[in-house]
Amino acid sequence: MKIELENILPEQIENRSFAIIESELPKDREIDALQKPVIKRVIHTTADFDYLDNLKFSEHAVEQALAALKKGACIVTDTNMAKAGIHKASLEKLGGAVHCFMADEDVAAQAKRRGCTRAVVCMEKAAQLGQPFIVAVGNAPTALVRLYELITEGKLTPELVIGVPVGFVNVVQSKELMMQTGVEYIVAAGRKGGSNVAAAICNALIYMAAGER
Repeated sequence: MKIELENILPEQIENRSFAIIESELPKDREIDALQKPVIKRVIHTTADFDYLDNLKFSEHAVEQALAALKKGACIVTDTNMAKAGIHKASLEKLGGAVHCFMADEDVAAQAKRRGCTRAVVCMEKAAQLGQPFIVAVGNAPTALVRLYELITEGKLTPELVIGVPVGFVNVVQSKELMMQTGVEYIVAAGRKGGSNVAAAICNALIYMAAGER
């Protein structure tokens, strides 16, 4: 069988990929104009069109995230993998930065002492930042559960929660809890997600806020 490859320059690959995604989106379905860049970037990252239905947005999620980013809000994530995947140069142009506290010695020590996950302590540490921030959870459902508790206790009000942990144990439940807080959210319903998805959502929002891509 003859296999034909597209002859395309490296710098054109991303644009070509997005053109393919656009062509394969359902023609009989209207997608919210602000949500569409987020959905497309997640599909680009995963090659999974299920995210067209899996991604759930609260009413003003994208608008609030863009406004916060334009004012210099930072991003807190639960994995260094997600932190590595977020486009820091574009975020820095907006006055923001990315934080991940998972490897901090004080976080590790407190988690061991209390018998809880580092992700739980990370969310508590985020509450002490003293500045507006977006939370991007791509791995630990315990982070979402602790966020839910902190929010309902009135100790924390993120500008946006990106809740896309992947897995089987308490993953679905943690996402459902987050959607009940009243805080703006972007959640991947069901078991799918991951640090790459969290980073992709962050990047889509950053690029939109910065007027890039």
